[in-house]
Amino acid sequence: MTKAKLQKKKLVPISPDQQALLRALPAVDSLMALVAKETFIESIPHTVVVNSIRKVVGHRRQQILDNDPAMNEDSVSDARMIEVVKNVVHQAMTPNLKRTINATGIVVHTNLGRSLLAPEVIDNLVTIAGRYSNLEYDLAAGRRGSRYSSVEELICEISGAEAALVVNNNAGAVLLSLETLARDREVIVSRGELVEIGGSFRVPDVMAKSGGILKEVGTTNRTHLRDYENAIGPNTGLLLKVHTSNYNVVGFTAEVSLRELVDLGAAHQLPVMEDLGSGTFIDFSRFGLLKEPTVQESVTAGADVVAFSGDKLLGGPQAGIIVGKKRVIDAIKKNPITRALRIDKLTLAALEGTLRLYRDEEKAARTIPTLRMIMLPLPEIQDRAQGFADRLKRIGGPRMHIRLLESASKTGGGALPLIDLPSLCVGIQIDGLSPNTVEKMMRNNNPPIIGRIEDDLFVMDPRTIQEDEYATIEIAFENRIMKA
Repeated sequence: MTKAKLQKKKLVPISPDQQALLRALPAVDSLMALVAKETFIESIPHTVVVNSIRKVVGHRRQQILDNDPAMNEDSVSDARMIEVVKNVVHQAMTPNLKRTINATGIVVHTNLGRSLLAPEVIDNLVTIAGRYSNLEYDLAAGRRGSRYSSVEELICEISGAEAALVVNNNAGAVLLSLETLARDREVIVSRGELVEIGGSFRVPDVMAKSGGILKEVGTTNRTHLRDYENAIGPNTGLLLKVHTSNYNVVGFTAEVSLRELVDLGAAHQLPVMEDLGSGTFIDFSRFGLLKEPTVQESVTAGADVVAFSGDKLLGGPQAGIIVGKKRVIDAIKKNPITRALRIDKLTLAALEGTLRLYRDEEKAARTIPTLRMIMLPLPEIQDRAQGFADRLKRIGGPRMHIRLLESASKTGGGALPLIDLPSLCVGIQIDGLSPNTVEKMMRNNNPPIIGRIEDDLFVMDPRTIQEDEYATIEIAFENRIMKA
């Protein structure tokens, strides 16, 4: 520490009480000897025990120096210190990635892991994870094969595309496609389609990283075909259309259709790419929801490249899927960046299982959790909410007050932003506990139960609660909340 920093550092005198507590605080070695007699450490790695003890002693010392009013003789006693060490060891041995119960009503909840996989997809995933597989082995020919062969035919079968490639996520798919098709060349895109999604992912930033040169046309709300045509020059490499999947511009608007852009590209011998963002194989309007452009429609319109996500509306694992003309996809496959973005066997196994379900659209809608939750009928949600409320009333007694609230679920994941999915939520108020306290206690449950606070109530939406999770929530209320 420099002299200047020493001068700035404020020295706070230590009181006699603090000195006494510091003397009473067990040293790491002595606490290690005490803990060694406890049975709970028998199966715990030595390094975990030592690090936990150091953490506890260091934290207690800092609390004393900070003159924390909670510090007293009991706080530094051997029994209390061992108890705290035990808790820290338990936390250290608990996986950081935990199963949670999503009671928020947001179906594709990015913070909670996005899409759930279908049961039969999970079964296949477990098999592939625990055994060797033909990941890059051609069983028919008896030699090395392509890791993408297990899914490319399926993707082409469902989408109608000539060829396909899968990478780690859609941002990677967009980056790889742009770098292959338009490095050091201009990419023409409507100003109204320069989107930003979660994590500050911006189309202009990705384009800059790819080496493409952004050329904006039109205005935020209106872009015409002539805007693209007037912008085409000798250094134009690509016409890009971006689906604004996480927002909509309404009112006085105009945009160029993909088919119009494809015709313009053909006239000038320029490739056309569409970034669909979420992407879907199912026409949601058939199920009474708002129309969302499908991958099949983009392929039929003639786009050379279409990029979209494997999770989100598709309901599979996180992945970026690229489909399009074979000559273009082959060029993208040869790009060295492809290897840096490739997916592993677990993602491939989960994606293949999900894609197989799409061979039967009705089955996909029933069995893929994301689709099933989005399309869940309101009467079924109302029945779930009423039954759930009745069960909670039986365990809650007079302290628990329950209201059924008409509300709206969300698709989430930056998809279908204009769709409010009608729902009936269960709102709970506990005498003597604030909604924030209830929310925190449920969040600290094992497994954590994530709801929301609304109108001074802790609110849970049945749309995203799985059928086998209601009993877990009821036990949490009975054991954690009602006994508080």
